[in-house]
Amino acid sequence: MDYNTQRKQLKLPEYGRNIQQMVNQLRSVEDREERNKMAKAIIFVMGNMNPHLRDINDFKHKLWDHLHIMSDFELDIDSPYPKPDINTIYEKPKIVPYPTNPIRFKHYGRSIEMMIAKAIEMEEGDQKNALTELIANHMKKSFLIWNKDSVSDEDIIRDMTELSNGKLTLAPDFKLNEIREMTPHKSKKKFSQRKNK
Repeated sequence: MDYNTQRKQLKLPEYGRNIQQMVNQLRSVEDREERNKMAKAIIFVMGNMNPHLRDINDFKHKLWDHLHIMSDFELDIDSPYPKPDINTIYEKPKIVPYPTNPIRFKHYGRSIEMMIAKAIEMEEGDQKNALTELIANHMKKSFLIWNKDSVSDEDIIRDMTELSNGKLTLAPDFKLNEIREMTPHKSKKKFSQRKNK
């Protein structure tokens, strides 16, 4: 029996073994004009396998790139697009740096710290004040996720002062949103009472 596991591994399995065999046959064609005709025919078949992707701008470009990949970049054809660089195709992704700075208040998260840092950089004015108020209300909302029982405005203001090293201040008359405005309201279900017969 001839099992797929015993055959050569496919470069792009999504196109299947038949397309790969067509590409292998294309590599053996000596006449350049005939090669170009066959390449266009293979591209057409590859496109028919994914008709829902035809509206994508780079769809044709991707098909030609895939043709070169399946031929081990050895095809000598007149492609409408430049041959992809083998080093770029098989380049390993760069390591994503993981943040090492500890989060001072885990219940607020790193995004609050980043927003506070951005607010500190802003020039004094209405926009900075509005952003500071939004951050404070968001801090209160984040706090409520972890502690639904109690949160005081004084705690939020104190934490903001600490996180901003005293650089962000709220207006003396500013009031944070009430808890009931931040928590989703649960709709009360009305049950119809059946009359006992």
